[in-house]
Amino acid sequence: MKAQSFTKETIASLGMYDRNFPQLCIGDVIAVSQWVEEGNKKRIQIFEGNLIAQHKKGASTTFTVRKIGANGVSVEKIFPLYSPMIDSIKVVMKALVRRAKLYYLRDRIGRSARVKEKVEKKVRTVGKHVARAAVAPQE
Repeated sequence: MKAQSFTKETIASLGMYDRNFPQLCIGDVIAVSQWVEEGNKKRIQIFEGNLIAQHKKGASTTFTVRKIGANGVSVEKIFPLYSPMIDSIKVVMKALVRRAKLYYLRDRIGRSARVKEKVEKKVRTVGKHVARAAVAPQE
């Protein structure tokens, strides 16, 4: 009997399936809804914070979210993207950053720990011309 051989790409994609999550970018403020089991009950808990890192490795893709909790205590969680415990991910705010990893935010306190909001322009066509209007940031 001959052993069946798989390529690295096939093995890496075995646990992957389409989750219909939005496009995640570094620096974005995201809200991750996660299933939590307490005793014999299951409920959804939302963890909202800045996306500071992504590690893209096929089925074992992870992303790190950082938030400032009560009394200024910072909390970081590493979520596996293809975990069945994650119910949904929502992008709360887009950010304007120039780095792939935002680990420097760990050393910052207060206002310096914030990232700039990315203001996107809305594009609409009027006849043959393209009219651009700036969208005001939501507060």
